[in-house]
Amino acid sequence: MCVKVACVGGGPAGLYLSILLKRQDPSHDITVYERNPEGSTYGWGVTYWRALLDRLHAHDPESARAVEESSVRWTQGVAHVRGLSTRQPGDAGHGIGRHKLLEILADRARALGVRLEFDHEITAANVPDADLVVAADGVHSALRTHHAGHFGTELTPGRNPYVWLGTTKVFDSFTFAFVETDHGWIWCYGYPFSDERSTCVIECGPETLAGLGLDRACEPGGTAESDALARLEKLFAHILDGHPLTGRAAADGSTSWLNFRTLTNRTWHRGNLVLLGDAAHTTHYSIGAGTTLALEDAFALVAALRECPDLPQALARYERVRRSELLSPQSAARYSAQWYENLDRYIGLPPERMFALLGQRHSPLLPHVPPQLYYRLDRAAGQLESLRRLKRWLGPRLARTAHARELASRE
Repeated sequence: MCVKVACVGGGPAGLYLSILLKRQDPSHDITVYERNPEGSTYGWGVTYWRALLDRLHAHDPESARAVEESSVRWTQGVAHVRGLSTRQPGDAGHGIGRHKLLEILADRARALGVRLEFDHEITAANVPDADLVVAADGVHSALRTHHAGHFGTELTPGRNPYVWLGTTKVFDSFTFAFVETDHGWIWCYGYPFSDERSTCVIECGPETLAGLGLDRACEPGGTAESDALARLEKLFAHILDGHPLTGRAAADGSTSWLNFRTLTNRTWHRGNLVLLGDAAHTTHYSIGAGTTLALEDAFALVAALRECPDLPQALARYERVRRSELLSPQSAARYSAQWYENLDRYIGLPPERMFALLGQRHSPLLPHVPPQLYYRLDRAAGQLESLRRLKRWLGPRLARTAHARELASRE
């Protein structure tokens, strides 16, 4: 349908959208504009699950094979609390380096005839002339920000600060570690993304950050930053096995503690401009679904462009479909973030019970039921089909009710 497409943002969503559009019709004229140089990226590893890999194979087997071959896999989760640990089997998870994922998608896009323009920043002042302009330029999207009033953009900050780090320690499973300090609890999510490296996301409450002096680690390469990394290495020595933690150089050269911001928009399109991925929505990192949801946006947008007769109808359909599909993961992300923000409610449980409820942190029921009672009910539900059906039926309805209340509060 669209002859000329300008995709602003060369992350996974923008690159994969260009691949899908070229596969759909090789005559499409598609350019991806990325403000950063080729090969530069942020973050460490990307997590995804088998369901996404199956969809990638269905949509573009060649890039899917390359992604799968460059990924590592785990089938267990382990939690460390107060010198004790518990290990549980789980769904197969996959990790791949963000740099490697972008390299695969960029190579595939080029092979299909997509033009990639790196070191090329697009703002409202130099929007390319195209039939469709896709803003896939992240949570700080310049194109969305320029029309923030139209899109109805809202950013809601979370309570807990976190920092994104890397390590040469290769975890054999998705690893949680909770450490008690004199200033409160601090915890780590660790997962491998290659045979040589892992990601470590470290989070704590604001009072713990200040009490440990970690909020002063803001100068790039300075003693405050190196001291902060050394302190974190000491706190998590029991899972790092002597391996160092490495900071990520941000745009200003610093390794920053951040507060996650949930981004929502009242609408996702304006004329021939449409939002994709983090420019349209964000979900808390603790559910490990950010890249997956962005790629699913690309699936839905391409399907809408193929099935609808004109652009306004296609963009409206894309938004309608994705809003509906996002209800469940967005609800899960909200409850997951709240679980960690209310860690004291669960941390005193025996490790195996705490870990079981950690796995249930997406549940809209959990905040309203005493943890020990919820654990017993959940164990019973695992044995009784009728209770399992009740949980499947009740959970989405509570999620929709919470979403409706949220929308009503904005009107």
